[in-house]
Amino acid sequence: MKRILSVYACVIMSTTLWAQVPEFYKPYQSTQLRVPSVPLVVSDPYFSIWSPFDKLTDGITRHWTDDEKPLEGLLRVDGKTYRWMGTDRCILESLIPMADEKAWEADYTREKQSGTEWTLPSYNPSGWQRGRAAWGSNGLNYVHTQWSEEHSDLYVRRNFELEATDLKEDLYLVYSHDDVFEIYINGQKVADTGESWREGVKLHLDSSMKHLLHEGQNVIAAHCHNTTGGAYTDFGLFKDINLNTVKPETARQLSVSVLATNTYYTFACGPVELDVVFTAPMLINDYDLLSSPINYISFQIRSTDKQSHDCQLMISTTPELAVNKATQPTRSTIVEQQGMKYAMTGTIDQPILAKKGDGICIDWGYLYIPAINGEVTISDAKLARAKFMETGQAPDSSNKVDCHKASQMPLLSFVHQFGRVQQAASFMMIGYDEVQDIEYMYKRYKAYWAHGGTVSIFQMFNRLQTQYASIMQRCRDFDKLIYDDGLQAGNTHYAEILSATYRHVIAAHKLFQDEDGNLLFFSKENNSNGCVNTVDLTYPEAPLFLAYNPELQKAMMTSIFDYSLSGRWTKPFAAHDLGTYPIANGQVYGGDMPLEEAGNMLTLAAQLCRQDGNTAYVDKYYELLHTWADYLAQNGQDPANQLCTDDFAGHWAHNANLAVKAIMGVTAFAEIARMKGDQNVAKSYMTCAQKMAEQWEKDAREDDHYRLAFDRQGTWSQKYNMVWDKLWQTQVFPASTMEREIQYYLKQQNRYGLPLDIRKDYTKNDWIMWTAAMARDKKTFLRFMEPVYAYMNETESRVPTSDWYDTKTGRMVGFKARSVIGGFWMKVLMDKTLNTH
Repeated sequence: MKRILSVYACVIMSTTLWAQVPEFYKPYQSTQLRVPSVPLVVSDPYFSIWSPFDKLTDGITRHWTDDEKPLEGLLRVDGKTYRWMGTDRCILESLIPMADEKAWEADYTREKQSGTEWTLPSYNPSGWQRGRAAWGSNGLNYVHTQWSEEHSDLYVRRNFELEATDLKEDLYLVYSHDDVFEIYINGQKVADTGESWREGVKLHLDSSMKHLLHEGQNVIAAHCHNTTGGAYTDFGLFKDINLNTVKPETARQLSVSVLATNTYYTFACGPVELDVVFTAPMLINDYDLLSSPINYISFQIRSTDKQSHDCQLMISTTPELAVNKATQPTRSTIVEQQGMKYAMTGTIDQPILAKKGDGICIDWGYLYIPAINGEVTISDAKLARAKFMETGQAPDSSNKVDCHKASQMPLLSFVHQFGRVQQAASFMMIGYDEVQDIEYMYKRYKAYWAHGGTVSIFQMFNRLQTQYASIMQRCRDFDKLIYDDGLQAGNTHYAEILSATYRHVIAAHKLFQDEDGNLLFFSKENNSNGCVNTVDLTYPEAPLFLAYNPELQKAMMTSIFDYSLSGRWTKPFAAHDLGTYPIANGQVYGGDMPLEEAGNMLTLAAQLCRQDGNTAYVDKYYELLHTWADYLAQNGQDPANQLCTDDFAGHWAHNANLAVKAIMGVTAFAEIARMKGDQNVAKSYMTCAQKMAEQWEKDAREDDHYRLAFDRQGTWSQKYNMVWDKLWQTQVFPASTMEREIQYYLKQQNRYGLPLDIRKDYTKNDWIMWTAAMARDKKTFLRFMEPVYAYMNETESRVPTSDWYDTKTGRMVGFKARSVIGGFWMKVLMDKTLNTH
């Protein structure tokens, strides 16, 4: 408690002092990588705001799910207003509503339709059924007609009437779908999504699409194909009722650089330049800051004509940051704590930890913006913006605003007065208190920063305010560490990849302590299935944490070990997960991955022991590890047809890479036994691993490479699991084996990287980086890394970097915002390990 109290004894620094540290507004190194989606305000899987655009003014900021989470930034210079963040927003009102407003009816069929005749207004849907929207899997929002079978199709025809006045409106077609979706207006296709799942997609009807509509009867027809998992279809037609006629000028973006904890922008706003820095203080060895739900936004203006200018800055948002659906009622209030005012917003219902799943946003807890270095208000959006543009003053504020309609949400604004200056700087903060963050084994916990509820969100704001300068410097130093390590291990491009993805990895986790004092660090399997603390995410993401803080690696594994020790998980291999985020009460995944998860846990346990120089962490789990090693030894030589982490193209028995994982898992247990002093066991299991590897060499070898499956001639696959043999220098496999594979892989690469295996052109970039680290020298490593850089720099898929994409087109196949790209640090881990031994 003394340590916590001392934090708040710091003296608050003046804005003048902040302005005297201009290096805060310049990146340690400028970066050239065009990041697919730029991290702005990130903390965890829920408080996560990104800009998937080249310019910060090209669109509305979003959550990784693609839900709009709007942040707007304005700078007023000598009476003229420039927008430097966000864009004009449409306020939509339904002409033909979606299911969240009305369970509309339409004709539908599940029978396969050929051609496009079924989309025409003249088509007679005889034999089709009538159903109410939405169509989809049981339990999904607003589903009134069940449809969930995998590899099945749904066709919907919706008839409606339009008046002449409707056609004069600014129209949007809005749709939600899961998975492959195409939609037609009066027989003409206007959207085709490919395999993806998105909610509330807004398609602006330009003049050509608008001309497809006419007065009187119209039809919108949609086809959705469900590949696997959940299914969903809903759509409607809307008009934009935002009639703003006075609009700010768009600032000219001059640069953007993304480093580990900071994103830097510079804009030209008439006679001044504006520097803006978004900082998530995710310092990997400071658990309070790593788990902090508060981010900084720092800003500096600089006159370019050596004259003083009268400047004001406004940053604003809406209650959309605190809802899962825009239709949820919200309450926004001005509260005061210890003399500091806060603009605060959240849902009225506050369903704490009531929702779990993948593509959802939080709808409990509260967003806070403190009046630190400025004034905060809650007001009508149009009036707030108009007053600021006209006077440079903060709008008049309401103390409480209840909102029951998305189009009437208020604006939460922060306004800073620079005054008439040539150069000045300051910062603001934005944070989110989830109230209760996670449920683990039927007990609810707050994140680590709250220390079991003894530290409030207001105290945390106070700490980050008083320690602003020191925290910003520490973040800058950490940015340098990540960049320089990447530069040394690879080149500038590798350094930029690591810098761009650090926050991405950390923000996919929740850090907390359980009632026994165990540090726990749970991932969410974003855009995959929503599982919490999935072992086959813990494994690929491990290199980042093994390189910089192995205690966090343990914090991902302890709960899996304890789950088995508790007796609730009794199988002779590790569990796949602990539930669906944020509820971690036990495995929910429908199938086991026996070799996969046992091998993952054993391998990581051995690596931790090697780094610790002892077996203290795993001593209590030694017999459990022994059981798992026996399972691998008995079943891993020639794997049966079972699930593994790379089964996108289907399950194949006799999987050679899965066998490598089993062999390295047995090797791992031999290493643990050796370090523990159990030499007879160590020798026995090492001999077993060597014999398995010898047999593997015979079974998998095919001329100049090794097969995907032992019984499949003419196949190949990445054998990334072999990387541990190089890292540990155990020489279970002959050195020629790894080199033979590397040389073969170089011949299989496409523009955007090495495919996962022979079956498809798609890949997993985390595994590419593991494979690349097996290369004998940096030059060869870079030949694998550079296509990954090209993918990130050129992909059309503007999402927080997807780890599963097509190596020829560069388009995302699935997955985004996942922690697995912590695997990008494998080369850094390799160098740190081999250079210290």
